[in-house]
Amino acid sequence: MNIARTGLLLAAMTALFLVVGYLLGGQGGAMIALVIALGMNLFAWWGSDRMVLRMHNARPVTRASAPDLYALVAELAQRAQLPMPALYLIDTDQPNAFATGRDPHHSAVAVTRGLLQSLSRDELAGVIAHELAHIKNRDTLTMAIAATIAGAVGFLGQFAFFFGGSRDGERANPLVAILVMIFAPLAATIVQMAISRTREFSADRLGAQISGMPRALANALQSIEQLATGRVMPTAEHNPASAHLFIVNPLRLGGVDNLFRTHPRTEDRIRALLAQEQEGGTGPAVTPSGPARDGEVRYGSVPRAGGRRGPWA
Repeated sequence: MNIARTGLLLAAMTALFLVVGYLLGGQGGAMIALVIALGMNLFAWWGSDRMVLRMHNARPVTRASAPDLYALVAELAQRAQLPMPALYLIDTDQPNAFATGRDPHHSAVAVTRGLLQSLSRDELAGVIAHELAHIKNRDTLTMAIAATIAGAVGFLGQFAFFFGGSRDGERANPLVAILVMIFAPLAATIVQMAISRTREFSADRLGAQISGMPRALANALQSIEQLATGRVMPTAEHNPASAHLFIVNPLRLGGVDNLFRTHPRTEDRIRALLAQEQEGGTGPAVTPSGPARDGEVRYGSVPRAGGRRGPWA
């Protein structure tokens, strides 16, 4: 159902792009819009992963530099029947993570320093499994395409406003150009957000199946939401178009911004994960890496209140 819904939303966004092109330039404008869309989607398919990693100053992590973290990701990737993704670290105190890449063989998972310092091993496993679910579902490519088309719709609207347009040899109505400039990007953004919210629920469910710990992922989401509120991620604030990639929105939200949430409400995601646990929709938990460390929460337990330093810092 979620896959079909995502397909319909992508089709709606593409149709919106073509309609904007037609309103501004008739059949010729629609064809130009189609060519632009194909070109931008090709760019998103080929280079979006490297671009977003650069946006957030992510640096590679190797088995030698972080053996425990690398081993955990490798174990979860094996459970998900995925190749080992490239692993990156973002040097920020905000706990968060995202996945990117055009396909499972060209994928990457990035985690923040704050995430490694804030979560226990089971919670971290839930977050990484969620990101691997995005890779397995090819959401990383879907969201890159959605973001690219949304940006292209906005570009067409700006182009129409500043340079005008024509429909089959006749100059476009200036009022139409103004309305397109205002409402087309707004509509594209709403569709993009709807795609993002749909994919998060799917990744939560599959991620819980991969890790075998729905409650741990629910605990992690609650902790990240609480901690991220008071910790700004400068690279995300400078590149808000990438916010939908993260497991929890990294931006400071307030007022009108809440109308354009890139993620479902965290409480709704937690409720769905706990319901999944009751249904028994899990696999075996990931293998512990030794005895529990001081302050570490083990599998299926409720996390302690207050800050916790994970075993990966």
